[in-house]
Amino acid sequence: MSVERHLHGLWKRLYGYAVTLTSNAEQARELMQDVAVKALVARRVPSADRAVRAWLFAIVRNAWVDRLRSERKHILGTLDESDGDVSLQSVWRFDESFVAEITVRQALGRIDPIYRDIVALVDIAGFSYAEAADIAGIPIGTVMSRISRGRAALLDVIAETNLRPLAGKRRRG
Repeated sequence: MSVERHLHGLWKRLYGYAVTLTSNAEQARELMQDVAVKALVARRVPSADRAVRAWLFAIVRNAWVDRLRSERKHILGTLDESDGDVSLQSVWRFDESFVAEITVRQALGRIDPIYRDIVALVDIAGFSYAEAADIAGIPIGTVMSRISRGRAALLDVIAETNLRPLAGKRRRG
């Protein structure tokens, strides 16, 4: 299968990963343009389909790291109301999975990018620890450490921003 077909088949997942890394839909679109160019002009492309998938995710990650380095700033983003393909009807249904997804996306934008990267690779993109290690170019033990710390940081942010009223307080009305 050609690089073009892989890009086409994986575009939504690659873009989702880019949004997770950048916490910004516009930056993710710009990042994906860079990724498409890099993938299409690459001289060496893995032959196995699974290897091409990991290779493309690695290109997204590396392009993001390059941008971080060139900007020399720590990116903290929040979920923009225009992000994603959420319809107004789905918002008004108060679907718990939708609320959970928003909560996680917002929390992802607030954790350190080094942990966000690994959480996105393992928990969102579904790569194994070994595959994530290959994509990130780090030892598997580092992936295990970062995923543990990243998940803990994610839970801390979610707990910190939980909007539920305390059990002992009652509304007066």
